[in-house]
Amino acid sequence: MKRVGITGGIGCGKSTVVAEFSKLGVSAFVADDVASAYYRNQAFLADIRKLFGNGVFFPDGSVDKRRIADRVFTDSGALNALNALVHPRVMADFEAFCSNHAAEPYVLFESAILYDYGFDALMDKTVCVYLDLPERIERLRSRDGATEVQIMARVANQMPAEEMMRRADYVILNYEGNPRQRQVAIIDKHLRQ
Repeated sequence: MKRVGITGGIGCGKSTVVAEFSKLGVSAFVADDVASAYYRNQAFLADIRKLFGNGVFFPDGSVDKRRIADRVFTDSGALNALNALVHPRVMADFEAFCSNHAAEPYVLFESAILYDYGFDALMDKTVCVYLDLPERIERLRSRDGATEVQIMARVANQMPAEEMMRRADYVILNYEGNPRQRQVAIIDKHLRQ
């Protein structure tokens, strides 16, 4: 079974592309979704409290992820500390995922930070979903209600999209009107060989 990393800058449409692969029967491990589940784990929450203090918690004890995001996207030390908590757990869960899907030709590992943290070294191939920055900003404004300043703070903490494209084995240009489904089908065919 091949391990295929799929990445792209924030707002480029990775989820839409993963959904296209899913239509072809490809199993996908979405790192952000898996990591989100950790915020319901008491041991993980205790680590978050140690790292960020009580100020990132709502009165009911749940985490205010927006406060954490605001902090880590402006403080690289906090971001690195959070990643040190999350990444080992994510990779252990991905190993279990791969074991459960070992009979498949390949699986996807979707992560916006595939290259930033060296996850690409664990993959057989990589796919970059690309969309230029002005369109990504517009999507994020609509989707998240984020300001351009907030969006640019997040973008600044990611590898430039053009560098991701340069490193990738395959690139999907995710513009409206561009044949996304056909691009995915071509890559799927290559990966199954």
